[in-house]
Amino acid sequence: MSKPISEFIEKYYLHFNAAALVDASKGYVAHLKDGGKMMITLAGAMSTAELGKILAEMIRQGKVDFISCTGANLEEDLMNLVAHSHYERVPHYRDLTAQDEWALLERGLNRVTDTCIPEEEAFRRLQKHIVEIWKDAEAKGERYFPHEFMYKMILSGVLEQYYEIPRENSWMIAAAEKNLPIVVPGWEDSTMGNIFASYCIKGELTATTMKSGIEYMMYLADWYTHNSAGKGVGFFQIGGGIAGDFPICVVPMLYQDMEMHDVPFWSYFCQISDSTTSYGSYSGAVPNEKITWGKLDITTPKFIVESDATICAPLMFSYILENS
Repeated sequence: MSKPISEFIEKYYLHFNAAALVDASKGYVAHLKDGGKMMITLAGAMSTAELGKILAEMIRQGKVDFISCTGANLEEDLMNLVAHSHYERVPHYRDLTAQDEWALLERGLNRVTDTCIPEEEAFRRLQKHIVEIWKDAEAKGERYFPHEFMYKMILSGVLEQYYEIPRENSWMIAAAEKNLPIVVPGWEDSTMGNIFASYCIKGELTATTMKSGIEYMMYLADWYTHNSAGKGVGFFQIGGGIAGDFPICVVPMLYQDMEMHDVPFWSYFCQISDSTTSYGSYSGAVPNEKITWGKLDITTPKFIVESDATICAPLMFSYILENS
């Protein structure tokens, strides 16, 4: 079997962050081969960076068992799916003036670094359909998690008329088709979360129709206790923030607060991060700090790749797909 990415990085990625990337990738492969399961956490704007092109294949091939992501990553994969041709790239974003930014706003373009998301074609196109699904659930007295509502929209087929990229490049389609477990902590801090809140303020929806973050933690706790036997569950963190901080806490919660003293620690840990180590940053904390919080064991394989996830994650996922 040809392994072009593996051969390339094993030949040239020999030191420093490059070597850490290789070691972490090999650790991921070893964890899967030993029967372990893996959580991936997505922070930042990974969906707008089109990480779905390879993350979708990771999901389809069973290399991911659970995802924790921000509300932005949940929705922005679908926005790219239905409005890709309307996106605008701004390679000179560092040179933009305040007036330039205002001009983008007036055109309905919301900028994420070098990429502008079109409000009308992306946000509103999804809104039209998701609101109907929210209201239908409320009328039936049903409650779901944010990702479950998204899965319903995807699987209903209502978005297919808008598809502008190959469906195999959408990680959300891959996740929906496998009914992959997801937690979306802080979902309210997203465009769809803001839209849902606005309907609640207007009295057209009830807040309890959407399951809460506490319920997400309960959902994760149940999943972890049923899936952490044997080799255990690994933790692959892309970026920092709530997408990583929320799920990693399930272990100390189960041990300390539920007094489940036989609960296993996370059995693999890797973070791709550009956060500065120190200054009280949770995102920039070295893995060993997590030992003091009861998240990782002394023996847990630990890796940190201090680099840009949009560069590193596709390489690492390619290596994993070629070798496991």
